[in-house]
Amino acid sequence: MEESAKLKNFLDWATLNGISDSPFIEVNQHKPQNTNVSQTCSPSSSSSSSCLGHSLSVSHFPNAGGRGLCAVRDIGKGELILRVPKSALMTSQSLVMNDVKLSMCVSKSNLSSTQVLQFVLAVALLNEVAKGKQSWWYPYLTQFPTNYDILASFDQFEIQALQLDDAIWTAEKALEKTKVEWKDACPIMEELMFKPHYMSFKAWIWASASISSRTMHIPWDAAGCFCPVGDFFNYAAPGEEQLPSEDLTAADTGAKSLRLTDGVFEEIYSAYCFYARRNYKKGDQVLLSYGTYTNLELLEHYGFILNDNLNDKAYVALPSNLNIQCSWLPDSLYIHQNGKPSFALLTAMRLWATPTHLQKSVRQLAYSGSSISNTNEIIVMEWLVKKCCLAMENLPTSIEEDKSLLSVLDKEYETAMELKIALSGLTGETLAFLKVNGVVNDGISSTISIPKKVIRSLDRWKLAILWRLRYKMMLHYCISRCTKVINDVS
Repeated sequence: MEESAKLKNFLDWATLNGISDSPFIEVNQHKPQNTNVSQTCSPSSSSSSSCLGHSLSVSHFPNAGGRGLCAVRDIGKGELILRVPKSALMTSQSLVMNDVKLSMCVSKSNLSSTQVLQFVLAVALLNEVAKGKQSWWYPYLTQFPTNYDILASFDQFEIQALQLDDAIWTAEKALEKTKVEWKDACPIMEELMFKPHYMSFKAWIWASASISSRTMHIPWDAAGCFCPVGDFFNYAAPGEEQLPSEDLTAADTGAKSLRLTDGVFEEIYSAYCFYARRNYKKGDQVLLSYGTYTNLELLEHYGFILNDNLNDKAYVALPSNLNIQCSWLPDSLYIHQNGKPSFALLTAMRLWATPTHLQKSVRQLAYSGSSISNTNEIIVMEWLVKKCCLAMENLPTSIEEDKSLLSVLDKEYETAMELKIALSGLTGETLAFLKVNGVVNDGISSTISIPKKVIRSLDRWKLAILWRLRYKMMLHYCISRCTKVINDVS
């Protein structure tokens, strides 16, 4: 009931400030923020007085991102579905400009230009949160998550649960970067006389994660902006986009294909505008593409992964002399989500498997994407199978063990004792989780509920297991594909 009331209060606030999902809206001259006069909008006569209801509504999608935006009618690709006025965007500039004390602290700080872009929005966000109900942004701030699962929030146990060296390095780097930023920002927060709670590293992670996962690009501020209501859209990978409809006229195709079918700030409207990225039926979740990300990148910046991410990639250790055979960038030598070696990887490996004196004569054939010979193809496929198998054997757990562990973790446990009993004796990893989170005491009461801290750690652990499982499945699919090719050409 409390969350419902907060959401209604926020949507009322959004409506008063000109946010609307009606394509017929005309945004009036924007008033400055933090005044008693709010922006108004002029919806069509048939539209609701709420900022939502013409095209979208807030809904819950348990298996697809949680809270998101639902289509309340059939929506066509390229159609304008949400408009957020510039004056309703939260930016570092607007927050600093409307707080004299914050402005003075930032102006006399010794931060470099890069640090200003990096820190000011986080400091300003915490400064605004600390104001509580006195903040003009309070109705919007109540809609922010209380915690995030980005890599910088992972503890050492959760980082090690990723298992892959590259993933562990990425997580440790993200954590260290966040700590450095926090230490550099502490002098400003001290001068602003932040209470200890808002100066803590935990609070800084929250602010950093909010910026990482919720801000959108704007041309006048490299730090980006928070976009009320616009940040309710859940993510869809770019690879899932549909092709333009065949029944569009040439003019329609030109207009809709050239325009961004996602979110973009448009000067003509002085607003952030969101367009449907595909056709939606009434009741569908309307999604937004944040860009092309692997699952590790999604976990690092947004705190989630996709079960079916067409942009995911797996890398294996390649021959040391491979780069001599080709000019491909290392990032292009990978295995696709479905286990298929990338074009660059296949090309490079086919040349690598060719005797040096013959490489010049077959280079054009290799770069066309064709196999060079059956013998050559078998060498390449057998080498990839061997490398994928070796990579999986060197990991602490197998695919089957990860699936089994997830099936246990996916169950609902009401008490700490139930969780301890379920995990005890499974693997060394589960015992480590119980120890790290203090759930090993033999005297635990059967009625003590699981602490929130343990639940959050459990969620991050599950994300780590899901990520490594998806990685292993890519290697598994590659082994199957390569083995089939070997059998077909033998």
